[in-house]
Amino acid sequence: MDKKLFQYDPVLLRGKGTGAGSSTLGIADAGKQGWSILREEVSLPAAVLRRSALLHNLEWMRRFTAAYGVQLAPHGKTTMSPELFRLQLEAGAWGITVATAAQAREAWQAGARRILMANQLVGKANMAVIAELLGDAGVEFFCLVDSADNVAALGESFQAQPRPLQVLLEIGASGGRTGVRDDAQAQAVVAEIVRWPGVQLAGVEVYEGVVADEAGVRALLQRTVTQLRQLQAHGAVSRVPALISGAGSAWFDVVAEEFSALAASGAAEVVLRPGCYLTHDVGAYRQAATRIHASNPVAREMGSSLQPALQLWAYVQSRPEPDKAIIALGKRDAAFDAGFPVPALHYRPGDAAPASASGNWQITAMMDQHAFLALDAGDDLRVGDMLSFDISHPCLTFDKWRHLLVVDDNHEVVDAISTQF
Repeated sequence: MDKKLFQYDPVLLRGKGTGAGSSTLGIADAGKQGWSILREEVSLPAAVLRRSALLHNLEWMRRFTAAYGVQLAPHGKTTMSPELFRLQLEAGAWGITVATAAQAREAWQAGARRILMANQLVGKANMAVIAELLGDAGVEFFCLVDSADNVAALGESFQAQPRPLQVLLEIGASGGRTGVRDDAQAQAVVAEIVRWPGVQLAGVEVYEGVVADEAGVRALLQRTVTQLRQLQAHGAVSRVPALISGAGSAWFDVVAEEFSALAASGAAEVVLRPGCYLTHDVGAYRQAATRIHASNPVAREMGSSLQPALQLWAYVQSRPEPDKAIIALGKRDAAFDAGFPVPALHYRPGDAAPASASGNWQITAMMDQHAFLALDAGDDLRVGDMLSFDISHPCLTFDKWRHLLVVDDNHEVVDAISTQF
């Protein structure tokens, strides 16, 4: 793959993290300016993506899914970046997963022609958006259903459309999120689908991330396989091959293990939907990666794991107390729902290279634009020093930035991406 990741039409670089220079520079121009994070040529705080880690993660997931004979439709809600969507599609992704009708339109505009909306399609305006997308004969779109009422509303909305709406029966866990809980609910939904020519059952879907332990995850996945086989035996599934989809970013290995036999036999097309693999993190998904590397034979044979690619650079703004520093980074810049940012690198302008941040340094609280860093009184950390932070839960960091810079391993800016939240 070309080391130059993004070569698309310019989008005006405005807002956070755009670096020095004109505010009308395009995305395609960002890598041509010779900007360096370490030379202080980028306004901080800034969100950056490490190019080497992105490419590593992209190739890692391609190899993993190929080993199981399954397809990949990354969940676009993580990044909502058309440049990253195109990168994933060019690397062989089957399609793009989304959560809303508006996200589906963004994915289509970015070039996705298979779009899986891992959610129910509810409301006239949202249905109108999808009807417009289906006007493109090259688009294959899927959404989820788990109630007869929703199917009836979809049937009414799409009965006059030239192409039927393809739906997936969602299988849910008791106490979890959406999805049918038992066979009676499933039968009621399928019976309603049969009533409407404008709605076709293409297969089944499950989101296993609401289950806490592996045994429970496997039981839910096995129930999903059984449900699909029953539907196929009764001739209820119109798509050949049937579609079966699951896998958030924490259990995609287990989903691949449980569903891959369907792909190998040709009984179904298996589509995994992890969204966070491309940038990874140092929180929950690193814990999942450790489990996967220890227990999954394909991951062990590959000999490597996913790498955190998303980082935030910020200045030390104040050292008001011996054991406290204030960092110019806050809730407006970084996710904090799954753990505070973790100090990774420390750089003093003029030094030869960054050093690893002290293992004692820890963010203890965050405000809108400030982070409280606990440290030892004698630590050599000054106002004006630069810190790089790893994050947990990339979804809620991406949505705080209109643009992110792409950097090489020397922290030189080589590209930029946009987001469309």
